[in-house]
Parts: sequence; structure tokens; C-alpha cells
Amino acid sequence: MYHLRFRQVHLDFHTSPDISGIGERFDRRKWQEQLKRAHVNSITCFSICHHGWSYHPTRVGKMHPHLKFNLLREQMDAAHEIDVNVPVYITAGFNHRLSLEHPEWNEYSFEGKGPDPLRGGFIKLCFNTPYLDLLCEEIEETAALFPDANGIFLDIINQGQCCCPRCMKGMLDAGLDPALESDRVKFARKVLENYYVRTTAAARKLNPEMPVFHNSGHVSVGDTGILKYFSHLELESLPTGGWGYDHYPFSAAYSRNLGLDFLGMTGKFHTTWGEFGGFKHPNALRYECAAMIANGSKCSVGDQLHPDGELDETTYDMIGEAYAEVEQKEAWCDNVSSLAEVAILAVAGITGKRDVPPDVGAARILLEAHIPFDVVDAGMDFSRYRFLVLPDEVTVDAALREKLGRFTADGGKLILSAGSGLDPERQAFVLDLPFVDEGWSPWSPDYVLAAPEFAPGYMKTPFVMYLPSRRIRARGGVSLGQVYDPWFNRGFRHFCSHQHAPYRTEPSGFDAGVMTDNVLYFAHPVFSIYRGFGMVYLQEFVVNALRRFLGAELQVETSLPTTGRVTFFDQPEEKRAVLHLLYANTVNRGGGGLHLLNQPHSNGYAIEVIEELLPLANVKVSVKPPRPVRSVRFVPQGEAVPFVEKNGRIEFTVPELLCHQMVEFAY
Repeated sequence: MYHLRFRQVHLDFHTSPDISGIGERFDRRKWQEQLKRAHVNSITCFSICHHGWSYHPTRVGKMHPHLKFNLLREQMDAAHEIDVNVPVYITAGFNHRLSLEHPEWNEYSFEGKGPDPLRGGFIKLCFNTPYLDLLCEEIEETAALFPDANGIFLDIINQGQCCCPRCMKGMLDAGLDPALESDRVKFARKVLENYYVRTTAAARKLNPEMPVFHNSGHVSVGDTGILKYFSHLELESLPTGGWGYDHYPFSAAYSRNLGLDFLGMTGKFHTTWGEFGGFKHPNALRYECAAMIANGSKCSVGDQLHPDGELDETTYDMIGEAYAEVEQKEAWCDNVSSLAEVAILAVAGITGKRDVPPDVGAARILLEAHIPFDVVDAGMDFSRYRFLVLPDEVTVDAALREKLGRFTADGGKLILSAGSGLDPERQAFVLDLPFVDEGWSPWSPDYVLAAPEFAPGYMKTPFVMYLPSRRIRARGGVSLGQVYDPWFNRGFRHFCSHQHAPYRTEPSGFDAGVMTDNVLYFAHPVFSIYRGFGMVYLQEFVVNALRRFLGAELQVETSLPTTGRVTFFDQPEEKRAVLHLLYANTVNRGGGGLHLLNQPHSNGYAIEVIEELLPLANVKVSVKPPRPVRSVRFVPQGEAVPFVEKNGRIEFTVPELLCHQMVEFAY
């Protein structure tokens, strides 16, 4: 397995031809000093940018018109001299120069729409045109010119439902109907597969061991067939760029099951890529790097080099603060495997979509409950987990039904909600579940009066649930509570007040869920609801049920607030387990600023930021380690931790938690 370095920088350099003086302030000595001061040990530098310019002499492409020397060679030699790796960046999906020179190479939608000629921005090229031939020539040339490169990074790897003349002909020749979305998707997938085969071969033509990464944002759950073209994974996740701080833990929880080393990629920017002069607070970068190593990955910070070629002093001061801490902690974060006993069987692996609400909601609830978890798809091994979460929409075909049957027969337990467990047509449950099902409720929203043992401590009356439930009657086990119907659904015939109708005073006779020894089922799509509405009472209701269901198997209990995060890893070669405790207070600020400026990426999101890192005092922790331990230490400090061992659990207190604390359990 290709082994990544921990402290990386992804140095964007997309530079307009209308800017002069390219690279003129590059200084070898200063470049080296800044990288060393920032504790950087790998920096991705540019061969070809989105504008279509090369940053070195080229026979295949065109060097930037205002560059007068081989900038990439100077950067690489300077970095290698101080033992800093240099993977090389090549744009793939975008090439603005070529898109203007060869408009017939652009992607066109099925409506016949191409790029907007009045919008400033990059244009997506089609991989089913002669552009792919030229791209492969560019890759081969770069690999030949820079055989000492530490990898090839190819960017913007996707193929839309293109209906350019070549794609139309290709679909018809293959017996596909371009009028059908399913056929357009099928053909696009075929085109993308051809891209992977050819570009990977081009990158490795001279060196079969050349590391290669194809960037399409982050890894899609279930899309494992393409991994043979990857040496490693780089998970793009800029919290302030619309991803938020809970995106990366989910992506990492899946990627650590894929058998490849991987890194997290955040950015130093206040917003997202392409921002000059934008900075997040140094405390944010410190937390984000801690969160990466706490999730079993290496670190990468995205930066953008000024056209003059000089690294920004403020940026590398900030990176240095974060990476100095990472460097001290690496020994406890390398070659680790997750100890999570809970896994989310992701809806995304079934639908092929990204960031679907059930998955996001389930991950958030587990994060806030401090329950370590992994993410799996239906093709992965379930046997190492004790609990499997099927959030809201996991339909079950014959193969998955058989696999879940083996899982439960071996003692595994299921946590399901709403439509999870239904057949692929969503008509009937195909799993043996402890209730009588009467279909989807005709009412929305309805209400839940939680049973006392599951209700939030302050909640004694029915609370609203914004999405429809399954109408179930518990058959054995413990009911989670009663469903109360509204007087009516809101419409032009009947409405009440500003939103929905109040609940009827008598329960409907249907249960809000049921718990047995091996099944926990919620009648509502609780994870989608939580993703969409974020109700605290719903989170407490679900977590109360989860904690009771997990019982003595609960791996970690802690007094951390819900904004705290917990992960648990094994280091078998070092004969130890490592617990990570993270805490930062995130807040949303702004919203729609890029939209106001009519800029790209203008989706109107509020920006989730970290400014202060506030210490937490006397954090109580109880851990169920995987095997007996001989010592407990705070690391990297090396400080012994007083602990009490009780009923197979290790109990101790963290006197002060500031951002990130690792706890070592030596076997």
C-alpha cells in the first residue's frame, strides 16, 4: 500500500493569461525556509492549470505566456533538497484555453446547452472527444519531464450526461437511447471508465509505481470499482466551503474501510478554493488538522499561490502552528485501524448519490452521542461490527437480505428507521422485524409522545415529526412511544395557524418504534428529519434509545458536550489503542455573500467557522477497551493517567481538554 506523508499542502496555481510577472518572485531559499517553518513534508505543485497553461516548457501544451523559466522544476528541486515530496497537478476536466480553441470538445447537456459565453468561469470538457488523446499526451510528457515527481494528481474527474455530437453517435452505436436519462448515465459511466484506464496508463507509462490520484471531490460510497486506478485517496472537505465540520468524519469513516492510505484536504481559505487574501482563524486550522488525524488520515491544507510565485507568509505561519502539533502526534496516528463496533450501512451506496440526508443525519447523531462508527456499503464485510445502522431508506434486495441474515445469526444487532428493510420497490418489509406494518402514514406532520425511558428529560407532551412515518404496531419488545395524528393535513380545504394542525388528544394506536434484544426500529425517518431540522428533542429521543440498545456494549461514555467528538483506533504493531477526544465550538456566520457578489459557488450557504478554542475542565471518560490494558497515558505528553477499572471498563478524568487530546491504552 502506498504510504502518504502526514503534513501536506495542495498549492493551487490557476493563473489567468492576463496577469504578468508569473513566478518572478520565486526564491529558492525563501521557499525552503517557509516550508520548513510550516513543518510541511509534501507540497502538490502545478504542471497544468484550469486556465490551460503549463508552468514549465512543453511541446504538447502551452507554457503560460508570462512565465520565463521552468517554475515547476525550480519548485521541485527546492523542495526535494529539504526532503519535501512534490506530487504534480494536472487539470483534466477543465482546460479553458482548449475549450475556447476547440468548442467541439466541450460537454453539452441533453437540452443542447453549452457554456455561458458571458459568464467568467471554467468550462467542462468531454472525455469522449479528441481532448482525451491530448490530455494523455500531456500526462505522458509531464511524467517524462519530471520522473522525480512524487505522484500525479488529476483534477475535475467526472463525465456529465453529455450530448455532444460524439456522445450522441456513441450512444446510438451502442444501442442506447439518448432521450433516456438512464442510458445517458450508462454511457457517461463507460466514457469515464475509459478515461481512468487511459490516463492511469499514461501516468505510469515510464514508472509503473507512480502514485496516481483522480480527484472528483471525495469518494462516492459504493463506487469501489474505480479504486484499482488509485494509489491513495485525498478527501476534499473544506468546512467553510459549504461542506461543514461534520462532512469529513463521515467521508473518512467510509474511506478507512477501502484498503488505501488517505488524507483529508481542507483549505486555509475563509470560503472555498480560488480565494486570494482569505483566511480562516488559526484555531480553525488547528482543529481541522486534529480532526483529520483523529479520523485515521493524513493531512493536506489547500492554498493558492500568488501569480508572482511567492508563498504567503501569513498562510504558512498558520499552517506551521497546526502542523507542529501534527508532527508531535504522528506516532500514534499511523497504521491505525478503527475499533468502532457500530457501522452505518449507507443509503448513498444504494442510490449512488452523495451526502444524502439519512446518512448525514445518522452520522451527526452518532457524532453528537460520542459513539465511534464506521460507514460501509452492501459489498463490505459486516462481521467485525456488533451493530449495523440502516438509516431511513436502505432497501433490501435478496443478496443484502441473505447477508443481513448471516449478520444477525452471528449475534449482530440492527438499528433501522422508516423505510429501511423494505424491498427495492418499497412495498413490504423483507426482514423479520418485531412489528405489524400497515404502510405509510397518510398524515404529515404527526407527533410522538415518547415513552418515559426514551423521552428528553424536559419533554412530557407530544413533539412534532416533520416527515411521514410507517404505521406500525409493536409485536413484543418495548414501544418507544405513541404516535399522535394531526387533525388534518394542511391544504386549501383545511389549515390551522401558520404551519401545521395540532395533534388530536388521543393517540393513534400506532407506535413510534420498538426495541427488542436485537432490533431497534424507529417508525419515522428520524435521521432525515434530524438532518433537515436539527431538533434537539429528536436527537435526545434517538440517543436515549441508542444508548439503552447498546447497553454494556457502549464503547465510550463521556461528559463531553454534543459538539465534542470521539474516535477510537487500534495500533496493533504498537500493541496499543488510541482514543481521540476533540472539541471546538463552531458557529455559522454570514450567508449568501458569494451570491451577492455574483461569484461561482454561490449557493448561499452560511459559513461554519471556528474562532475560539475554549478549554473544557474535568472531562469524565469511561472506555471499554478491546483487551486488558497495562497502562493509560495522555499522549504525546507521556503523562500517566490515574484510572479505575470497573466491570471491564476503564474510567478516568481529563483535567483539561483544549481542542484535541489523545489517550493511549497500552496492552
